[in-house]
Order: sequence, then structure tokens, then C-alpha cells
Amino acid sequence: MSEAYDVVFIGGGPGGYVGAIKAAQLGLKVACVEGRGALGGTCLNVGCIPSKALLHASHLAHEAEANFASMGLNVGPVGVDVAKMLGFKDSVIKSNTQGIEFLFKKNKVTYVRGWGSIAAPGSVKVKGEDGSETTLSAKNIVIATGSESTPLKGVEVDEKRVVTSTGALELASVPKRLVVIGAGVIGLELGSVWKRLGSEVTVVEFLDHVTPGMDGEIQKQFQRSLEKQGIKFILGAAVSGVDASGADLKVNYTLRKDSSTASLDADVVLLAVGRRAYTSGLGLEAVGVALDERGRVHTDGHGRTNVPGIWAIGDVIAGPMLAHKAEEEGVSVAETLAGQKGHVNYDVIPGVIYTDPEVATVGKTEEQLKQEGRAYKVGKFAFVANGRAKAILSTEGFVKVLADAATDRILGVHILGPQAGETIHEYCVAMEFGAASEDVARTCHAHPTLSEALREAAMAAAFGKPIHS
Repeated sequence: MSEAYDVVFIGGGPGGYVGAIKAAQLGLKVACVEGRGALGGTCLNVGCIPSKALLHASHLAHEAEANFASMGLNVGPVGVDVAKMLGFKDSVIKSNTQGIEFLFKKNKVTYVRGWGSIAAPGSVKVKGEDGSETTLSAKNIVIATGSESTPLKGVEVDEKRVVTSTGALELASVPKRLVVIGAGVIGLELGSVWKRLGSEVTVVEFLDHVTPGMDGEIQKQFQRSLEKQGIKFILGAAVSGVDASGADLKVNYTLRKDSSTASLDADVVLLAVGRRAYTSGLGLEAVGVALDERGRVHTDGHGRTNVPGIWAIGDVIAGPMLAHKAEEEGVSVAETLAGQKGHVNYDVIPGVIYTDPEVATVGKTEEQLKQEGRAYKVGKFAFVANGRAKAILSTEGFVKVLADAATDRILGVHILGPQAGETIHEYCVAMEFGAASEDVARTCHAHPTLSEALREAAMAAAFGKPIHS
């Protein structure tokens, strides 16, 4: 048995590495076990960060092709060097993962390379790449093992022609025809990347709308925006399988409205029907850690499992599978273990889709408020009336503010438009402090900025009328 730790985090993704650093900063003796070979988890290695690098690069290519000439910038045809683009993406990954290793050393977090499992409460067994095994003693164990791509019956993934998000970030060339199974965040982001680079992209979705769970008005306009960019949608379609026996892939599906069957030919198929908690090999059953009906680790809402001294955070527990949600939970558990009052406000966790235009949302949707029977008012403002949006040729979309009809307290905000992922945080702060839409409406905003659209939407909610619309 090795030296004892106050807490051992199993998993070095956003939840695990942030929680480990915070715990160390609060004076605890901390170890973090990670078997991937690099810290950062799915997010930094094969998820959030590399996808944003490719989204940025492909967006610039699109800007050069679509908008440069109208601004007087003559650059000629845009050439795409996929290998070099992937090299750029890999350099971004390396910079971030090495940065976490530096932060571990700076904060005196012990980085243990290998795959961790719980041998017993207070004991973590680590299997190294060379097959060796060590055991760490810990007063507390935090499960932060994240998630994996959800499989689909009849679809065999090889990460070459039939890929998950991992393989979609490594395609050696631009596929002529890309079929995306699933119209969620991952499918639409990566579909956008390859569409901008020249692919014919078709998205097949089981439901009758895109981005499940988002505000209905946003869903409709977002789909129309992507369709204008050339992405095709087949909604209400259940994929029964992918035939990979021939030169072309065949995606077979059944339309739910009439049970008719059809197929699509593709060069690459991206399976993006969601993610599921990753608990394989952790030994949870042996130590009695309870799972919920979806295979996630069950907690009390504050990270505690049913086994004393064992905690869980991030994608492996209930809630939105978002890196920043995992980070908040990591900090909260670290603070609790250090004797403080750790807390996560689950009502104020933003979600972002990094397409163009971007989508950002926080709080309740109209559909949720109607289901709750809560009286509310709506304030909206379109980017077409925003001066800065006009100046950067990004006038598509709108800001939508939902406020309580009686108190004016902000209940939810939904943005479709330029830099939505950056500007949403004004409302996150407002909601954290229980602000009313009038508070935002009466706050001076710099001109010209995209953020003025957020103020104008607040004016529409608070006063019934914005200034510039």
C-alpha cells in the first residue's frame, strides 16, 4: 500500500483535474489517476477542444469564400490542407494537456498514470500501461470517469468509415458524402465542419426536431439556418443499420410517420446519438455503489454516493454532459471535502453549440415554463437590427429572454447568433444574483457591440419594447 491521500480522483478530465487542483489548493493531499496517456479527458483530447479548433478553421475558410469579397478582400479560391489542419488541431490539444500537467506540478497534485478501479472503500487499484499494479490509500475517492459514445444497434463503428466523434476529428480527407446519425450538439458541430470544407452532409434524426431539449423557437430557426448552409435533414427517421459491405456505405432507415423504408449512400457515417456514462472496470458493483436506471452513478445531488467516502461527478452522474458542469461539481466536492459548503447551481449552467451562427442557452425554455404552468413574459431582439452584427456580416438569429410575469425575474435566455457562447454569460451572472430583466435593460452597454442585442431583448421583456426594433 502506497502513502495515504486525502482524496484520489479517478479520471483526469474536466471534472477530475479541476477538482484535484481545487482540493490541493485547499490544503488536501491529492492524487489523480488517468489511463488515457494525457490529462484532459474526452474534452481536451477528442471532444470540446479539438472540435473547436476545426470549427474555427473551417469557419475562417467559409468566411474567406462567402464574405471576404464583399468586404473588399480578394484572396482567391481557398485551398484546404486537411493534414495540416489536423496538425493544427493536435498542437492545440498538446498545448492544453501539457498545461494541465504543469498545473498539477504547481499545485502539488500527484499524477498517477494508469487505469483506476475501486478495490474497496478507501482503496484505489491502478493498473499501469506495463501491466504493473499499485494501490493508493485514500480517505475519499471521487469517480470522474466521464462518458463514451452511445452505440446504436446495427451500426458497427470502425472509426475509419463509420465513426464516432473521435474518428470524425481524424478524417484524412474531406468525404464527398457524410451522413450524420443524430441531430444533437456533436452531430451538428462536426457536420458543420465537414460541410464547410466541402462535404455533402445529411443529418438523420429520430425525433421530429433538432437539438433535443432546447427552446422550440430556437430549434426551428437553427434548423432553417443550417439548411440555408446546405445541410440536409431527414427527421422522424429511425436508423436500422449501416451496411458497410460495399464500396459505398448504405444507411438504412424507417420513417416513423408511415413506416416506409429508405436508404442513403455515404462515404463516411458519423454516429452521434448521444453519450453514456463510462463505468466499465471501476468495480462499482463489488463495493456496492448504486447506479440509476440509465447506468449512471447515483448521488445525493451533492456528489455523495450511497457508499461513505465515495463520490462521483461529471458525465458519470445525472445532469447535462458538459465539461463546465463537471468542473463545477469537481470544485464543489473539493470544497466539501475541505470542510467548506460546496454547491452547484444547476439552474444556471449554460449550453452552447459552436456552429455558425452559435446557439447558447441557460435556464428554462418556453416549453418547460408552459408545462410548469408558470406565467411568464417574452422579450426578443433580432441581430439584423444590431449595428455590430451588420458590420461583421452576421445578422442571423435573435436573443430571447423569458422572465416571470409577476416579479420580472429572469427565468431563461436563448440566443441564436454571432458569438452567442461568449455573450450568454452576462445572463448567467444576472440569473445567479436573481436579477430581473429590467436590471439588464437599465445597465449601460458599450456601443457598438453584439451584447447590445441582449440588452434590447431585456428591454422588450421589461418594458414591452426595445429601442432599435
